[in-house]
Amino acid sequence: MNDYQANGYDSRRDYLESLCQEYDRSIVYALADMLGPSEDFDGLVTSLEDYSEKY
Repeated sequence: MNDYQANGYDSRRDYLESLCQEYDRSIVYALADMLGPSEDFDGLVTSLEDYSEKY
């Protein structure tokens, strides 16, 4: 079982798509690409929250 499955998602894509329900798709994928999979459950979420507060 990988981190995504352990958190209730089928895959990284499934996880990122779930974030797109709350945040702009282009921002989710741009930040995810920049930060990498190791930051998906920490840095990515924090960055999205920070971005949404500013814009």
